[in-house]
Amino acid sequence: MDKRIRIYMTGVGGQGTLTATTLLARAALFAGVDVVAGEVHGMAQRGGVVESVVLLGGWKAPKLDYGEADVILGFEPLETLRGLPYLRAGGAVFSSADALPPVSVSTGKAAYPSMEEIQSKVRAVAGKSWFLHCRELGIAAGSIQSGNSALLGALCASGIMPFDEETLEEAMRRFMPAKLVEVNIKAMRAGAEGVRKA
Repeated sequence: MDKRIRIYMTGVGGQGTLTATTLLARAALFAGVDVVAGEVHGMAQRGGVVESVVLLGGWKAPKLDYGEADVILGFEPLETLRGLPYLRAGGAVFSSADALPPVSVSTGKAAYPSMEEIQSKVRAVAGKSWFLHCRELGIAAGSIQSGNSALLGALCASGIMPFDEETLEEAMRRFMPAKLVEVNIKAMRAGAEGVRKA
């Protein structure tokens, strides 16, 4: 593979961000693509910020600095906004449009920005951006937790990756627990369709 791709992934604890990271890395391996993945920052408690990276194309270590990510995969809109400094100018953003406000917002100590503000700031940096209602797509597929797979499907259907959603589907069948496979594939296909229709 000639193309090297750096993906920054962010969400909050309990969303399955690290599970999605592992699944994307395994799909890359299944496709024969060199991959390095790792957790940048993670909070064990539910609601803490979780950050990870997936680097494709022969990188030596899972390290990513500001302005280097080709893609941001944000499983929560505010975390997508917070992760924006990692994106290179003209990079791509795939984000959930479903807010999970942090404790500071829930207790009234901070305000959550509007989706319009978040999208505007993303579009000022990104060459392309997609915001999907992952929670709704997950629920429609049969499990709210499968919303992450919708975002992975959107990424793989975009043409940015060196493999498509069929490869991701095969990785899901091989590496996910059998009882979770079909619902996640359904969500993944819905996310892929969302990008194709955009």
